[in-house]
Amino acid sequence: MSTLIRRTAAELAAAIASGETSSVVATQACLDRIAAVDETINAFLYVDTDRALARAAAVDAKIAAGEAVGPLAGVPLALKDVFTYAGAPTTCGSKILQNWIPPYDATVTRRLLDADIVILGKTNMDEFAMGSSTENSAYGPTRNPWDTDRIPGGSGGGSAAALAAFEAPLAIGSDTGGSIRQPAAVTGTVGVKPTYGGTSRYGLVAMASSLDQPGPCARTVLDAALLHEVIAGHDPCDSTSIDAPVPPVVDAARSGDVSGLRVGIVKEFAGDGYAPGVEQRFGEAVELLASLGAEIVEVSCPHFVYALPAYYLIMPSEVSSNLAKFDAMRFGLRVGDDGSHSAEEVMALTREAGFGAEVKRRIIIGTYALSSGYYDAYYGQAQKVRTLISRDFDAAFSSVDVLVSPSTPVTAFGIGEKVDDPLAMYMNDLCTIPSNLAGNASASFPIGLAPEDGLPVGLQVMAPVLADDRLYRVGAALERELVSAWGGPLSSMCPELVEGRSEQPSALRQAQGTDLGGAR
Repeated sequence: MSTLIRRTAAELAAAIASGETSSVVATQACLDRIAAVDETINAFLYVDTDRALARAAAVDAKIAAGEAVGPLAGVPLALKDVFTYAGAPTTCGSKILQNWIPPYDATVTRRLLDADIVILGKTNMDEFAMGSSTENSAYGPTRNPWDTDRIPGGSGGGSAAALAAFEAPLAIGSDTGGSIRQPAAVTGTVGVKPTYGGTSRYGLVAMASSLDQPGPCARTVLDAALLHEVIAGHDPCDSTSIDAPVPPVVDAARSGDVSGLRVGIVKEFAGDGYAPGVEQRFGEAVELLASLGAEIVEVSCPHFVYALPAYYLIMPSEVSSNLAKFDAMRFGLRVGDDGSHSAEEVMALTREAGFGAEVKRRIIIGTYALSSGYYDAYYGQAQKVRTLISRDFDAAFSSVDVLVSPSTPVTAFGIGEKVDDPLAMYMNDLCTIPSNLAGNASASFPIGLAPEDGLPVGLQVMAPVLADDRLYRVGAALERELVSAWGGPLSSMCPELVEGRSEQPSALRQAQGTDLGGAR
């Protein structure tokens, strides 16, 4: 495997800017890696080879001419297939959008291109972002590079797996109930859900409009912050976009000072259902923060226990509304259009063939929750719970600067293990959902491997609205200490594919023992 693709995005950008290497060389290295391993991983649904190399060459030409370029100029990136990119297929992991080529760029896509970032292609995902394992994709499951018999999280498992497999140094995801943070946790990478409205949803194919939020995915905290700064900011094309300055996320990532920071442990996120290794690594991470000068207090958010049922009424209701547009009449798949069926029959046949089981389940639940006679009892009550959860956050943030919890209750589970048990699958988003309901900023950072299975564990950090920089302060502080102990980012120790499994993960497990690898 090329040593070039092991570099961080910040390092790679500096090397490209200085002329040590070129964007074309870096992009080709990523394309070669994709060709070598993606048949196993299935992180990419579409690889835009010719255009990626052409854009890389254009960036190299700008640098050679002395023109101003972005801080991540020339760095390759994997784009979740829920964002439109003019000229590239956008399927959302669904057959109903098979072969659809959008004529416009999402705002996030346009900002990446304007920042001279090279888009490698589109990554796999649960269909319309509905899932926690990327097993619901119509184009086959993505596999976790740490153990290819296990899931990479969802819905953005393709983006996280692309990072962990060194197919790309940067990626973009979207987070509706944990779809950035949960894959980051189980793949040993960094994933951030910005404050709702902090990044534009224009051109993000909607699943649940009041919950969806684009965000950065990376292998290091600084890389995520640099990408966050590129994609964030007000967009008049998105009515929910916040017209406010982007929080100083890059400065926070470079600082990583948590001295005096008040860190609240959410006591509701513990107990039954949490794997022992997850709880152990979480406890050690909290101790590490305390040793770095943070003040640790326990915080109660009593309504968080109702977040899961409230979310699974609000989200399907919005799904029912948003997915009504896929009617076979305007774009995408069309079944039964042979002249023998009415328009209504064509719609029904297309939706039957085009939507997968999980999408149908959520449409049906949402339609029921919004129906006459049930609206107040289900959707209305769920929105009241949402308000109570937001008040819990407000109360907590009046006494602490950030909240922390495990990102996921368990490490990556086996492919097929929970696919027939929707409730068990939904429980994977137990810790992440409250931040989507309230709209505050949240992120997952890698904190080690669970002793029982040697798989990555993530720490979730939650911050108030528009205090996204606090996430990066905590993440950078942990990363600095842990990288020093481990000898590199956790993601750099992922077992290599094709070339055989690295010995590093085993050595890391042994070194960790019952702590974070001697970090304290």
